Amino acid sequence: MANIKHLEMAAAIAANENIEMKKTLFGLKQTAVYKPTQSTVAADIYEYAPADGERMERLLRLPLDQLTDELRRNGRPMPTPVGHVRLEWVRSQDGCFVGLQLFRFVDFKYNAISAPLFYEGEDAQIVAGLLAD
Repeated sequence: MANIKHLEMAAAIAANENIEMKKTLFGLKQTAVYKPTQSTVAADIYEYAPADGERMERLLRLPLDQLTDELRRNGRPMPTPVGHVRLEWVRSQDGCFVGLQLFRFVDFKYNAISAPLFYEGEDAQIVAGLLAD
């Protein structure tokens, strides 16, 4: 699991109205909480090879009903240990909130190739199916 404050999309997560950033341990540690359910939010990072990264980018642009059909037919893109496409995502412990953003490594830095996307409720569970093991 990654630390939320070290993500490229950390500012977008903190700016989300349904996320509350709480400082604990004398202000040394920061945790994110999904306010409607008071569930803690954890972060993770996946990297993809070029072909799977492009497929992930296409999948994230699909409406959710088409996304589930595509996943059923072709499965999900598989992460690799080292790839040039990076997906940062956060998920509430209860599965009711998912946030993600896709980046490409160019010129020794990660450049966003998608806007931060946030899903709640059933939509979050569908999108988590794209990512969760």
